[in-house]
Amino acid sequence: MPETTLMLSEEVREALDARRPVVALESTIIAHGLPRPRNLAVAEELESLVRAGGAVPATVAVLDGRPHVGLDKDELERVATDPGVRKLGHRDLAPSLAAGASGATTVSATAFLAARAGIRVFATGGLGGVHREWAVSQDESADLRLLARTRITVVCAGVKSILDVPATLQRLETLGVGVLGYGTDRFPGFYLSSSGLPVDWTVRTPEEVADVMRAQDSLGGPETALIVAQPVPEDEQLDPHLHDRVLAEALDECRERGIGGQAVTPFLLDSLMRRTEGASLEANLAAVRGNVRLAARIAAAL
Repeated sequence: MPETTLMLSEEVREALDARRPVVALESTIIAHGLPRPRNLAVAEELESLVRAGGAVPATVAVLDGRPHVGLDKDELERVATDPGVRKLGHRDLAPSLAAGASGATTVSATAFLAARAGIRVFATGGLGGVHREWAVSQDESADLRLLARTRITVVCAGVKSILDVPATLQRLETLGVGVLGYGTDRFPGFYLSSSGLPVDWTVRTPEEVADVMRAQDSLGGPETALIVAQPVPEDEQLDPHLHDRVLAEALDECRERGIGGQAVTPFLLDSLMRRTEGASLEANLAAVRGNVRLAARIAAAL
């Protein structure tokens, strides 16, 4: 039988038992989102930022067919350096456990496992969403429907700007997933401080977010997530004109080469990184750092 019991690190288990704040972190950015050896340094930095904010970091991954919530130093290094580590969404968890495989968890898989462990707050860079030309491809991230049935607060910088952001916000509304703008009345644009689209609700302190979470719990009903969308600081965002130009060029190349399905997102992200000479990656990391800091403060305010 596959091993489905969550493997909690000692630090995470003790924190949850003592009702101390814990913040979940995804591992896909470590294994597949950054070049080596910088990926390990960033993973360690993000965990340090959680601790500096008064919470315990719980990086999530699957190792040898066992779901881990919280990694020790050796396990974190393995995720960062082992070329055999796969990319696992929520739908991949059962096959990976049955096969004894190892994988880094995406937003959907991380949110699912973190919620199972009893963790309330999760920090990431940007969510997946509805893809451009959805009417043709029917391509939509599994993140959205998973968040529609999982009680966890996700701190992010919006959805990846390579996606159809208006359609994604509409889908979140349809699915009943709440969206809060943190310190902004505009939905963040991932690499950019603003997508230009409004949000219905704005909060300005971690305590206000915690109050919304408590109200969500008290109401009962569907176990939906709460999205806290925090913009990347303007002085750390990707230049908007550069962003728009290189994204248009990358989308044109994608169509010309007939790239589709799951290959679209990594192609576009890699293309943006090359065409901006790494500036898009730096904006992404700036957003992640800010989200991790905020997530720790929210967890501590609960």
